[in-house]
Amino acid sequence: MIEMMIFFTGSILLLWISLPSLKIPRSHGYYRFFSWEAILGMFCINMRHWFFDPFAWLQVISWILLCVSLALLISGILQLRASGKPTDALEATTHLVQTGIYRYIRHPLYASLLFLSWGIFLKQPTLLEGCLTVIAAAFLLATGRADESECMTKFGQEYSSYMKKTKMFIPFVI
Repeated sequence: MIEMMIFFTGSILLLWISLPSLKIPRSHGYYRFFSWEAILGMFCINMRHWFFDPFAWLQVISWILLCVSLALLISGILQLRASGKPTDALEATTHLVQTGIYRYIRHPLYASLLFLSWGIFLKQPTLLEGCLTVIAAAFLLATGRADESECMTKFGQEYSSYMKKTKMFIPFVI
């Protein structure tokens, strides 16, 4: 019952945050909402297993992925604030950020969500969790691609050059 309450409350919050983006299909925020929902669903399903058998190898890998997720989140936010010269929101930067973690990957905040989803999945892997993880990953890929389209419009050739030098989510991989 608590899981349902958390999912319902979290969904209302995510809907409120995402409402402007949901009015613009194909925007990065539109796809991001669905990845957030999948991740929230995974968390609610797995929350009772969060600390179960903490030294099992899947739990250890899960905690590593969750720590990487947190590191990417913190690094990405700090770099955006320091170099992106945000206007009214964190995402509305006026300058293309190409330093710090952004030197290696274009979307550390979405990469953070990708690592978060896999970290949650490994807490208690099931077929349902696996499906939700794949759904979250697919929506994060769509989010990144939509964001890149928006950045190409905003930053033009500078962003195109930046894309050639960096990976989308994982340095030196993808």
